[in-house]
Amino acid sequence: MRSFRFTSLFIALAALLGLAQPAVADPADIAAASRGVVRVVLVRNGWTGVSMLGHGSGFAVAPDMVVTNAHVVEDAHGDGNVLIGVIPSQGRDSYPAHIVAYSAANDLALLQLGNHAALAPLTLFAGVVPDGMQIAAVGYPGNVDAAQGLNSGDLVKPQDTVKTYGQVSSGRSSKQFDTILHTAQLGAGNSGGPLLDTCGRVLGVNSFGTVSRNGTDSSFFFAISMHELEPFLKFAHVVPHLAGLPCTSIADLDRADTQRAADDQVRVAAQSAARSTARDHELDTARRNAELDVLSERDNGLAVAALLLVAAIGSATFGFVQRAKPRFGRLGLGLAAVLVIAALFVWVLRPPLRAIDERAKDHMAEIDASGIPPAESGAKADAATHKLICVLDPRRSRVTVSDITDIPLTWSADGCVNSRAQYGLAGDGWSRVLVPNGEDTISLTHYDPATHTYTLERFLMGINDMTRARSERQKMSIPQCGASEAVARQFGESQGAIKAMLPAEPNERMRYTCQSVK
Repeated sequence: MRSFRFTSLFIALAALLGLAQPAVADPADIAAASRGVVRVVLVRNGWTGVSMLGHGSGFAVAPDMVVTNAHVVEDAHGDGNVLIGVIPSQGRDSYPAHIVAYSAANDLALLQLGNHAALAPLTLFAGVVPDGMQIAAVGYPGNVDAAQGLNSGDLVKPQDTVKTYGQVSSGRSSKQFDTILHTAQLGAGNSGGPLLDTCGRVLGVNSFGTVSRNGTDSSFFFAISMHELEPFLKFAHVVPHLAGLPCTSIADLDRADTQRAADDQVRVAAQSAARSTARDHELDTARRNAELDVLSERDNGLAVAALLLVAAIGSATFGFVQRAKPRFGRLGLGLAAVLVIAALFVWVLRPPLRAIDERAKDHMAEIDASGIPPAESGAKADAATHKLICVLDPRRSRVTVSDITDIPLTWSADGCVNSRAQYGLAGDGWSRVLVPNGEDTISLTHYDPATHTYTLERFLMGINDMTRARSERQKMSIPQCGASEAVARQFGESQGAIKAMLPAEPNERMRYTCQSVK
């Protein structure tokens, strides 16, 4: 009954000014995280009519779960006449909500949303928050609403969030509970909204600010830290998505990749020069050895030929002396003739001087044939289907919303992955674009067979962008595994229409190094 009354009230208020237009999220990380930031509105339904009690901010930790401050929903805690509404930053839907966990001791509350809510949950950062860290506060400060002239009807329609930026000033905390002191400007209405790092991950829950002597807001503010939020969610049986890697910008990764590629080129050039020098040295050595061998063989041949000629002279002399004895004379002269012919053969068969170069070249050819060139080895490895295990390279990755796990991958030379997903072939290599129906995220996967590198990039998109991407996806003809190269190239070109819609930088990039497994 409460949900029905609250929904009816929202419909009535929305009818005052018509339906709200959906807000388009900025592709930057803070704006992308803002998709899961909501306005929390409290309305009293009493005998005098309907009246708005106030509003604050909150953020999704599950599609239908929102964290906010306890003091934001204090009036609804235990009072059935006070209704809670949650208004997301984009879309056309608003959701009734009720409190499922409440802790005034550390100013936290958890809301369960109705009407089949499907918000984009934020990722919580479980690492150390250092002093001076750049941060952003996201929410719905009331002073901005007032400056815009918004009325109660506007407050129950989706509106863009307000983002302010500052840095952490660590070392000071509230006595009541563990907090993060920071300088991102807050106003009344920011309470319950997230404090984010530059990757869009939640560091804490904005709660209150300092007050100057004249009663005005001052420039220091407190957010409830993860030391309070994690146990609170655990007690409420909510398992949020956690991330612990340092926040690295895509620009930093690109610069590091560029530097790494330059270093690789220098290293390859140095290795090539070293191989060339070693080859020249080996060739010189082979030439010297061949020269010694050929000259030695020529000298030996000359000596043998000389000995044969001396022997021939001796035999001829013997035959001449024994001419009175015809048998011995003919024998001596015949032997002399044979020895002369043998000496001629030995002389002719000596290796020529040009054999020095020929033997040196043959020696280098044997060395070259002793190993398989890397390019040939890679070509043979990629010619067949093989199983891989891909492990994340943290140095080349920016992880904001995903879990870190090894990825098993079966790759075929025709671009088939895991025997079920055909990749497209285009100027950027083999890739596949995924546009799911159940979430506002576009994933772009690449595989480079030459370097055995698997890359997954995620783009956190707004509702309008996702609608256009899904429309383009419907136009594509997705081939089955085993497609010809022509079909793979056609598929790669058709994916270009969706790639052209993507922001210049992804919100998340995960690079994996893949190795063959048996």
